[in-house]
Amino acid sequence: MDLKGKKVLVVGLGKSGLAAALFLRRRGAQVTVSDVRSAEALAREIPALIQEGIAVEAGGHGLLTFRRQDLIVVSPGVPVDTPELVQVRSFGLPVIGELELAARFLQGKVLAITGSNGKTTTTTLAGEILKESGLPTLVGGNIGVPVVALIDDSKPEGWSVLEVSSFQLETTNEFHPAIAVILNITPDHLDRHGTFENYALAKERIFARQTADDFLVLNADNPRAAEAASRAPSKVYWFSAHHSVPQGAWVENGQVVFLVSEGGQPEPILAVDAIPLKGLHNVENTLAAVCAARLAGCPAASVRSAVEKFKAVEHRLEFVSTINGVDFYNDSKATNVDATEKAIAAFPGGIHLILGGKDKNSDYTALAPLLRERVRAVYTIGSAAQKIESHLRGVVPLHSCQTLDNAVKSAANAARPGDIVLLAPACSSFDQFESYEHRGRVFKELVHEAQGFNICQHA
Repeated sequence: MDLKGKKVLVVGLGKSGLAAALFLRRRGAQVTVSDVRSAEALAREIPALIQEGIAVEAGGHGLLTFRRQDLIVVSPGVPVDTPELVQVRSFGLPVIGELELAARFLQGKVLAITGSNGKTTTTTLAGEILKESGLPTLVGGNIGVPVVALIDDSKPEGWSVLEVSSFQLETTNEFHPAIAVILNITPDHLDRHGTFENYALAKERIFARQTADDFLVLNADNPRAAEAASRAPSKVYWFSAHHSVPQGAWVENGQVVFLVSEGGQPEPILAVDAIPLKGLHNVENTLAAVCAARLAGCPAASVRSAVEKFKAVEHRLEFVSTINGVDFYNDSKATNVDATEKAIAAFPGGIHLILGGKDKNSDYTALAPLLRERVRAVYTIGSAAQKIESHLRGVVPLHSCQTLDNAVKSAANAARPGDIVLLAPACSSFDQFESYEHRGRVFKELVHEAQGFNICQHA
């Protein structure tokens, strides 16, 4: 893609939008950025952009701004049905995302990982395994480092291990990972995609440009992910925590094993007990990473060594502290119902669960069986609190806390030695926080400050 002298509009000034704008300018493009936020809200970003010769449109999108471009690059947070984008597509203007832009320039092979849950843990672990194996490896994408930021360091003989979201995938055309992984597909982001099927099809774009020389790794235990095999143009490998698979990774007699091809002998990789992460879902994440890494050529010994040394990623069932015999865990990344179910299932019981945030058109009644079995009480926060309470009333005691501060104090006061206080909100963070990371950091600060005051009201 020749960018020199091209007029390019970047829509949305999040982390990836800012990185894309600076990358495009360095490649000689005439760059404009457009964001619905005010100039005051963008006060930190605007000076750096202007210094680079990038024009800034703040406080809304001007249709003329969109029409006067050769290319439009959309940040993941900007819905593809934004009216200005719909109109310029009808004029034939190319609209791509930051992931697609980066894919045109990234050197080497790509290992891309998507799924409703487990993406960051699996991406981080796969990256560590490839590094342990001596392969030049970069890690980025939805994990926090924009893909365009990896381009300058990418090498023809290296790997880029990328976490990719449905928001990123829906604006791809030529994105072509050598190894693609779909960890699971469960309802999420229905407020953005409209239907579960639309969301699932966005996930499947991860393998749309693959060929028979590439690999697709699927979860044999997740029906919607497994269904994708029938549409895959690439070689399909599987992982399962419950049974053997024709080729791929599974658990057998307490061991993680890998089989490279049907009819062969599975090779032992490591004991399940040696996986240092809590929860069955993290066994699944490990199986996916093991399968992908072996397909990338990583030796079994390197795989085992990297897994055994791996530490939990921040905000993913992260142990925070023990206070008065009560364990506090931060799973702020549990931003949908399925993730919260997995977090609850990681503990035998005695849980004081903090739920809430910004609703994503979710059905919280699915949590009821696990709540009855393992949760002592639920503490609701944020704009989704009323909906959650209406879905779960009568299942377990509910406490309407409004804020995370109130919820932590009330849960800490109610919990007894041996109990667990768990932040696993089943919602996005954007009603009260900048991101799930921000929410998780605040939770950890509050835990360390917990005084145990009961300030919530019964819902």
